[in-house]
Parts: sequence; structure tokens; C-alpha cells
Amino acid sequence: MVTIFDVARYILEKLGTTSTMKLQKLCYYCQAWSLVWDDAPLFNEEFEAWANGPVCKELFNATRGMFSVTAKDECGNSDNLTDNQKNNINLVLDYYAKHNAQWLSQLTHMEEPWKLARLNVPTGQSSSNIITKESMAIYYGGL
Repeated sequence: MVTIFDVARYILEKLGTTSTMKLQKLCYYCQAWSLVWDDAPLFNEEFEAWANGPVCKELFNATRGMFSVTAKDECGNSDNLTDNQKNNINLVLDYYAKHNAQWLSQLTHMEEPWKLARLNVPTGQSSSNIITKESMAIYYGGL
């Protein structure tokens, strides 16, 4: 199966230098729409409902201390992606990549999967609550 690092590498090959926060949100939306369009996760890694929106801890740890990254910073291999997966990622990028990281973060804050995972977590508090793939599939599938 593809990893989040493969997806991140592909995104960075397409976009060039990108903030780590924006990369997190783009990977999140790639996962969300894969769950809808392919009825399957794109990768196994989970997203946690952090204060600034969805974050994959494995990707965060790999880019810790960096504000922005390029494809050469990412250890994934975009050749692991199928043509269908690349096409789906391209569709996500066509819509979401034109927006900055803060806009994407605010968007996730308005959407049910992040809000459900943040129930009973005070605003601004840290959280490692998982945003379930099921909640993502149901919410984005209903849009």
C-alpha cells in the first residue's frame, strides 16, 4: 500500500516548495477524497485533530522543525502511486492547492470530521484524537 510519504512526495513534485502545514492539509484532503472516490484509504496513516487542523504524526515527525519542504526533503516514492491515485491527487490539488495553509486549516475547522474528533477538547488545546476514516468518508461523501 501507498504511504503518506509517497503522497507527500508526489504533491511536492507537483507544487514545489510548500509549507509543512499546507502539506499536511493537502495530504488530509487526498485521503478524504480517496475514501469517497475509491471507497478505500489512499494510505494507512491516521490524522489527529490538532488545534491547527488535521495532522499526521508520522509526517509531522519527518518534517519537524521545518517551515517548508521540497520533494528532495521527502523520503517517499511517488512511483508507488497508480495512475488513478495520481489523477485523484491532481483533482484535489486543482481545488485545494491554490489556497494557503491558514485557509485550509480554517476550512478543516468548519468540517465535521475534525469537529467530531475535537469534541470536549477546549479551543487551542492539544489533542491526539484520531479523525476516523469512517467520519471522513461519511462527511465528504455527502458533499
